[in-house]
Amino acid sequence: MAEEAPPEGRVTFGPPDTIRMQVGAEVKATRGACRNVAVYIAVPFDCTEQSVAVVSEDFSPQVGHVDYRLLKNGARQMVINIPRLGNGETARALVTFDVTTRPILPQDKTDDLRIPERVPREVRAFVNGSPYIEVKHQKIRTLAKEIMAEVPEDATDWEKVEAIYDYVLEHIDYVEGPDKGALETLRDGRADCQGRSMVFIALCRANKIPARVVWVDGHVYAEFYLEDAEGNGHWFPIESAGSRAFGEMPLARTIMQKGDNFRVPERPTERLRYASDYMLGTPVGNGGRAEGGVIRPHGGD
Repeated sequence: MAEEAPPEGRVTFGPPDTIRMQVGAEVKATRGACRNVAVYIAVPFDCTEQSVAVVSEDFSPQVGHVDYRLLKNGARQMVINIPRLGNGETARALVTFDVTTRPILPQDKTDDLRIPERVPREVRAFVNGSPYIEVKHQKIRTLAKEIMAEVPEDATDWEKVEAIYDYVLEHIDYVEGPDKGALETLRDGRADCQGRSMVFIALCRANKIPARVVWVDGHVYAEFYLEDAEGNGHWFPIESAGSRAFGEMPLARTIMQKGDNFRVPERPTERLRYASDYMLGTPVGNGGRAEGGVIRPHGGD
């Protein structure tokens, strides 16, 4: 399900940018035949600033069907089903999408925006802890209070969130490197876009401000959630690398997922900060294996 569009005029957009993206998989049976092969692949999804349309499909005869499913909290997966692959056979499924994304412009008016007193049911997942976002850790909670204690008493709620953002930019140096959670990033004082985003989100959530990860093509940033005077909720982005951008997103990047605590039916014991690609299959006899990889090349504009 696409996110509900915000009321006209609250969130405004710049000119749209459309890219053509191909997503799929190629799977080969080795050491014998395979059956009931399923490949799960993250694909772009519709949200307030993005629309996705299928342009074309290219499926080999071995592919039974290709479906799409939405995961709770903001992810969409392509599911490729292959009933049977004979030894040495290769199945291929490739879908071409047009993805149109719009940059989010700065807010003209922010003094009416408020931290929600009662978080809506559909947003509650974004005030709790999740992988790499250790909201309940004492270090996170203490720092969140310290930042708010420095904010002037007459500050708006928008300015309170901005104080968290400014703290992250001032205290966490941007350095390319491995993925880090909020605690590790605070300890090191440096991280890439992902670590900075995790700190911002953890500090927001510790102050009862809903926030979440936005996974885009080749990058990560965060969003925070405030309500207007009529009680309508809105998500606002922050840039976690490059030029400062609070409450706006100057670049139209392809959005893959929004969220940081996913569960998928085939992996019930795992909590995933990103609904990653994976493949399942059953051998026929003693030795069949399904081998292959995800195809994600980009086409032209």
